[in-house]
Amino acid sequence: MAETISSMIGTLLNAVTYVLTGFAAISLLVSTIMIGIITYVSVIERTKEIGILRSVGARKKDISRVFSAETMIIGFTAGILGVGLSYLMTIPINSIIFSLADISSIASLNPLHALALVAGSMILTDLYHPEWLQRKTR
Repeated sequence: MAETISSMIGTLLNAVTYVLTGFAAISLLVSTIMIGIITYVSVIERTKEIGILRSVGARKKDISRVFSAETMIIGFTAGILGVGLSYLMTIPINSIIFSLADISSIASLNPLHALALVAGSMILTDLYHPEWLQRKTR
């Protein structure tokens, strides 16, 4: 009987984990697309600035680096914000779970994992080097 209950709970936890992983993947995809749109709008709005930079001798590569640095800063800020909120959320989550199930410190975030999440956020935002940026900087 205990083995059956344990198996059912394990299956339920696996299902919840898969669903939450799916939500996280969809969220990551949507945020990456939104960053691309924001970068595109930023390039469109700054055509005069790009023209001035080109007229004073900036290469296409230099202008691309400006936008790359901007998206990296956005990714760093978003990563720090997400990790900070996650750390803050562990406090009420742990207290609620402790009051309900008498289990302590179930929600935690390893600092190494937090650093990896921030780095991943920066890498994801820097993936956008689309062709329209090359066309706009000509």
